[in-house]
Amino acid sequence: MTVSPSTPPEIRIPTGHRAGGRLRVPSSKSLTNRYLNLALLGRAPLVLEHPLLSEDTRLFLEALRACGFRVEEEGERVRLEPGVPPAGEVEIFCGASGTMLRFLVATLAALPGRWRLDGIPRLRERPVRPLVDALRRLGTRIDYLAAEGFVPLRIEGGTLGAGSTVLDAGESSQYLSALLMAALRAPGEVIVEAEALTSEPYVDVTLGVVEAFGGRIETLGPRLWRVVPSPLAAGRVEVEGDWSAAAYPAAAAALTGGEVTLTGLLPASRQGDRGFADLLAGMGAEVAWDGGVMTVRGRDLRGVEADLSAMPDQVPTLAALGPFARGTTRIFNVAHLRIKESDRLEAMATELRKLGAPVDEGPDWLRIPGDWADGAPSEAGEVRIDPRGDHRIAMACALVGLRRPGVVITTPGVVAKSYPEFWRDFAALLR
Repeated sequence: MTVSPSTPPEIRIPTGHRAGGRLRVPSSKSLTNRYLNLALLGRAPLVLEHPLLSEDTRLFLEALRACGFRVEEEGERVRLEPGVPPAGEVEIFCGASGTMLRFLVATLAALPGRWRLDGIPRLRERPVRPLVDALRRLGTRIDYLAAEGFVPLRIEGGTLGAGSTVLDAGESSQYLSALLMAALRAPGEVIVEAEALTSEPYVDVTLGVVEAFGGRIETLGPRLWRVVPSPLAAGRVEVEGDWSAAAYPAAAAALTGGEVTLTGLLPASRQGDRGFADLLAGMGAEVAWDGGVMTVRGRDLRGVEADLSAMPDQVPTLAALGPFARGTTRIFNVAHLRIKESDRLEAMATELRKLGAPVDEGPDWLRIPGDWADGAPSEAGEVRIDPRGDHRIAMACALVGLRRPGVVITTPGVVAKSYPEFWRDFAALLR
């Protein structure tokens, strides 16, 4: 993990403030990764305006360099120029990025060459077997170099063939997005059937990006797609704001009775986490739009029943609000949270309990009574939160600290994975 030299080893969250002010949210990590992946597949020049430059996306830029691209950063612009593909086996390090790993497993199967993929120990625990199985059905040659179903992998590039395949995307929609994008470089049409699918809005994001690059993917029916080989080129694209990142300042306003205005977002975005604004409104917050500007005003919150299978990144965020929402909050249908950067269900249940909030945990759910709706214990002791190397656990637990005294986030630099300026923006909103 890359940590800014200015990031302290731990951060104590100040309590008793209201969140307020105006903030431009960072650019979308999901979209930035998809644009980079399609640039690699298309081997065409691309200029990215306002990409997210975080730990994950910088790893992807390094992968492009390893694949022969020239990468130039010019302020808030990244210019990509394809060069000579490398000779010999190329090793690519994916760090902790599950998105990058899954995309590259499929993409490198379509590109001539010999490739080796690996990552940090936690990434070696995150499964890739469903995607590998689907690619093997299309002729791809992929070898596991250690444990079956996990990285490190060796991929014989250029072996992705045409035909039909079946994919179980019940663990991650990224398996499906990866396969659909890579199939654009197959020698003929590819039919993909998803036996199971979670986080479906992210597939819609993929289809939109593919369309912008000139690719052709047809939806034939529920969980059935035809991919037509297509040349890929976009020339220049601008990355919209990240709804996943926007959830934290929006939740801070809702939690503290404050008022936060967020810019850089698209109201009609395909990003699944766009739905978190509607979830906040359902809990009692006021959410108002003025063109492309969203303002969230805090009100007394009430608990909700939320199927977050389509918004898995917001499970920790909603869990952080749960103790302060009158009634009970129940989050369900999120078993896939156990194979993220951490086991996010266990992480949020454990850390909230350490802070004194009761939480019930099941295989795919959390139940959180709103015991602190009228105020967290004022004499609560100091508690050090262990994010488990997970950016979303750190950011979500920081929200709890706005109302529960004594919250200390250890290893706060983990936020660099998706939101490098989180602590700066978080502090700037406290009034």
